[in-house]
Amino acid sequence: MPFRTRAVVTGAALATAAVLLSPAEAYATRMDGERWTAAPAPAPDGGARPSAQDRPYFYLEGAPGTVLNDRLALTNPTGSAVTFRVGGTPDGAGRWIVTASKEVRVPPRTRADVPFTVTVPGDAAPGDHSSALVAEGDGRKAAVPVHLRVTGPALAALSVEDVAVERRGSAAVIRYVLVNRGNTALAPRLAVHADGLFGPALRRAARALPVTLPPGRRMPLTEPWPDPPALDSVDVRLTVTAAGGARGTAGASYTAVPWEAAALPPAGLLAGAAVWRVRRRRRTGDSPPEADARGAGVGAGADA
Repeated sequence: MPFRTRAVVTGAALATAAVLLSPAEAYATRMDGERWTAAPAPAPDGGARPSAQDRPYFYLEGAPGTVLNDRLALTNPTGSAVTFRVGGTPDGAGRWIVTASKEVRVPPRTRADVPFTVTVPGDAAPGDHSSALVAEGDGRKAAVPVHLRVTGPALAALSVEDVAVERRGSAAVIRYVLVNRGNTALAPRLAVHADGLFGPALRRAARALPVTLPPGRRMPLTEPWPDPPALDSVDVRLTVTAAGGARGTAGASYTAVPWEAAALPPAGLLAGAAVWRVRRRRRTGDSPPEADARGAGVGAGADA
């Protein structure tokens, strides 16, 4: 089905785009008074100036091997023509995007709708794939997100890696990495447990993390621990879950030593050595040297 435009679209080339921005970021770079805008094109009977309220991003869904179609609307409300370059970086699902034109000249107070296709490879993994369409013109750049879902069996899987606890003054921070090993985007939930020699040191029930983890993505994160124990040996364990049965767990050991004790190691070593010697003698039945000497003296006197 042919697409109608309100301007002459010149040139013909292939371009791919793979820039992932949130809708808020994409529109924040474009909406500035009477400057040009880029957005998903509305229906044929829609308004002359699409906005984030119409469609904040492209959403396309199809099976492997299908070809999907949509249109990018470039609106020029100014009094002079603007020449746009439409394309992006060839990365990820952006390599599946082909625009009808690489260069588009939009006259004053005119909107041009640029058709593009997304060809889903026959061996594409089912799940969520993200990319973007990028438009550059008049010294500015805008990226409109393209969210693509390839239909098929969904697999939700994740892992927790590289857990470590770092001391920061009287507080601590837990570092870890989440890895999405499935083919669907995940909204993870985190639970934290820590047990020391003196009992439980930390209990945090599962809560939603303010992140979305795309398929195949590694994401370093941190968890604050404002009141860790001052003196203890603690085992910290993180458990992360997500919809679809995804679950990952990992842990790390953490030894807390008071700064006062760390500043005086000789005194601590001497005290520890003394306690160790006393316990060893009690365990083996050895007598103190003074007692041995007294016993030897008594025996000698009897023999004499």
